[in-house]
Amino acid sequence: MSQSPGVQHQGEASIRGYYLELVRPELDDMALYQPVWGTTDIADPHERKRHVYADLMMDYAWMGFEIGTIREPLLRDMLAGMFTGEAGRLYWSRARVSWTAGSSGSRVGRRFLAIVGEEHVRAVAAGPPTPSAVAPRPPDVPVAGAAPAWRTSVGALVGPGAGLALGSLLRGRR
Repeated sequence: MSQSPGVQHQGEASIRGYYLELVRPELDDMALYQPVWGTTDIADPHERKRHVYADLMMDYAWMGFEIGTIREPLLRDMLAGMFTGEAGRLYWSRARVSWTAGSSGSRVGRRFLAIVGEEHVRAVAAGPPTPSAVAPRPPDVPVAGAAPAWRTSVGALVGPGAGLALGSLLRGRR
């Protein structure tokens, strides 16, 4: 017996929300939680945080494109911005293989990957990336009395989809 699309989307939203709850501690304290996922070739703690955040952004873009709330022109605009910077380009160079393995099984997935690839190529052809700024404080040390800035950004990204984790969960950790 198959589920109705509404029930399926509710289940996906629940999984996405749960995944986001798993990622929050990691973003707050990379040194403590990152080793749970295994070793990484990303030595710089700021780069690791950027990678996780870029993965959340890409999952959001994928989810929105897959369900039709992010149409191709908006997706291209989002990706153009992401690939203008060094962090976005580094993310895609590390995550491309995993995204291809996990998203190429459907027509929508193949179209998404084609658009991402085209926008990446376009950005690289336009010239060198904007360097990533390094935060002035030590990594993983919260500013006293301040909520982490990523919460506002992630909250805005999660919005209507109640999270964006199913893609990462299904494809495995990059």
